[in-house]
Amino acid sequence: MAGLAVSASPAPASRFGPCAQVAGPAANFRTRVCGLRCLIAAKLKFRKTLKRHGWQLRKNLEVRANDKVPDWLEATPLTENIMSRDVQLAYDSGGETSNTCPDTLDSSVIEQSSMHHKLNPSETHPPVLKEDPVLFDDPPESAAPLCIAVIGATGELAKNKVFPALFALYYSGFLPQNVGIFGYSRKTLTDEDLRSMIEANLTCRVDHHENCDEKLNEFLKRTYYIDAGYDNKDGMVKLNSRMSQIEGNCAANRIFYLAVPQEALLDVALSLADSAQTMQGWNRIIIEKPFGFTGLSSHRVTQSLLSRFEEEQIYRIDHLLGKDLIENLTVLRFSNLVFEPLWSRTYIRNVQVIFSEETAAEIQGRYFGNYGIIRDIVHSHILQTIALFAMEPPVSLDGEDIRDEKVKVLRSIRQVNLEDVVLGQLKDTSVKVDRYTKSLTPTYFAAAMYIDNSRWDGVPFLIKTGIGLMENRAEIRIQFRHVPGNIYRERFGHDIDLDTNELILRDQPEEAILLKVNNKVPGLGLQLDASELNLLYRDRYNVELPDSYEHLLLDVLDGDSHLFMRSDEVAAAWNVLTPLIHEIDQNRIAPELYEAGGRGPVNAYYLAAKHGIAPPGAAEAEKCILHGKEFDTASNRD
Repeated sequence: MAGLAVSASPAPASRFGPCAQVAGPAANFRTRVCGLRCLIAAKLKFRKTLKRHGWQLRKNLEVRANDKVPDWLEATPLTENIMSRDVQLAYDSGGETSNTCPDTLDSSVIEQSSMHHKLNPSETHPPVLKEDPVLFDDPPESAAPLCIAVIGATGELAKNKVFPALFALYYSGFLPQNVGIFGYSRKTLTDEDLRSMIEANLTCRVDHHENCDEKLNEFLKRTYYIDAGYDNKDGMVKLNSRMSQIEGNCAANRIFYLAVPQEALLDVALSLADSAQTMQGWNRIIIEKPFGFTGLSSHRVTQSLLSRFEEEQIYRIDHLLGKDLIENLTVLRFSNLVFEPLWSRTYIRNVQVIFSEETAAEIQGRYFGNYGIIRDIVHSHILQTIALFAMEPPVSLDGEDIRDEKVKVLRSIRQVNLEDVVLGQLKDTSVKVDRYTKSLTPTYFAAAMYIDNSRWDGVPFLIKTGIGLMENRAEIRIQFRHVPGNIYRERFGHDIDLDTNELILRDQPEEAILLKVNNKVPGLGLQLDASELNLLYRDRYNVELPDSYEHLLLDVLDGDSHLFMRSDEVAAAWNVLTPLIHEIDQNRIAPELYEAGGRGPVNAYYLAAKHGIAPPGAAEAEKCILHGKEFDTASNRD
């Protein structure tokens, strides 16, 4: 009779309607039908929210393998799948859970909680999607609050890059509406002072300007300033108190961007760990390069950070890794059958990684402050590019799986010989000539590296990077081997050794993917020539490319770590460079001087020739000489 009394009692209100009341033999069929209906409704709500708000919603569906019945139709006990009011939030700082703010929960969640207490747990019901709080029927305001603190808010990096990137994400809908932006610095400022300072650098995208002023005002209203004073321990207590006021009693997440000098990093980070982390959500910290001055100093910094943070909380950022060129490395290789089989020593003759800047504005502080281009560019950007290019296929696109493969490549790089290195230093055109006589810090670096594994054995990786050069250039050039026994060898009008197939992935001066192939010259006779198949982004995609800081900040928000160096990657990169740096310092190797706006040290071309690498534009130059034409150096710069 007890069971009859229960079935006869009024059914509680539910978002699932009559489906929630089914019991008995017909429950299995009817619950599956209702499960399908509920899933379709949830998907429509998800798409509608995504379209309206752009907030990066994630469906964390828990599915079970079933050969006969689709996962989303499987009926499971109510106590396992009904989402109660206590929404579980796993976070980086230890995997604890916390309750979301009651004010942010919608009525459907409350109803589900009621069902959980009133219905018999043995009854089966349609599966409910286990979701992050952002999937509630309410708009993104119901998501867990997010606080982002920019430490060093009055510095050039924060003003010119970090705050504009945060506003771009906010404007495009990638930050939740209940976000709080905090500037932290030692200067005595007010909230309005900070807003006025950063407003001049905040702009909307060219390709969509809808409600730009409105969004700008909303963003500035959510921006606050914390006067840190001269004691970071007290300053972090102030920051935590101000964040808590914004968050209320809700579960909240926090991101800390440490835009501070290396000498201040540990004091800021350890004070933050002790006094400013949330206990009701995840905490993530972003650290700027360079990651140490030597391998030993880097190890000490890493150990100090890991004493207070988990590895999953630390994001070592290099803005150069946020470019589409880097992301396209894995996409081009692993999603195109035409390239993946060729990605080895069997078909690839050499690889060139080129990164040059024409500006020399940062030379005095960043390069002649003894860090130099090896520690600033090569340790992070260049070696990470090589690792992403040369790694074995990862198990998945999960950040840890990709980083596992990257570190294997770094550990396989052969020790670099000093004979395979070219150092350069930009000539000083100012009156401060004594600066160059006292400093041997290089502003240009070229080297031939080799990876000692079965895939890349014997393939030279030529890296060239410098500042104050002819133009801004960032590209990867892959030269393929010759066709064995090429029957068309005599049909080329110039040296066939200069006309191997070549794949070029270019980010600057304009985004492009170029494939160099040999083809017949139109007309009578049989004359062969080399041409390029071009994919120019400006012609194919009519969109404004986001800044690399936007890309990487969004990755931090999503917990995607594949473009950020893990501690073992940092150590492996230092193991490659530390012996070379010691040898350069001990022998006091003087860098070759080069003119501003030029091609860099001449010895870099001899280095390429030594390892059998044809410089870019060599084939074009020879053809022009043979035909008595002037070679256009402007379009074939290195």
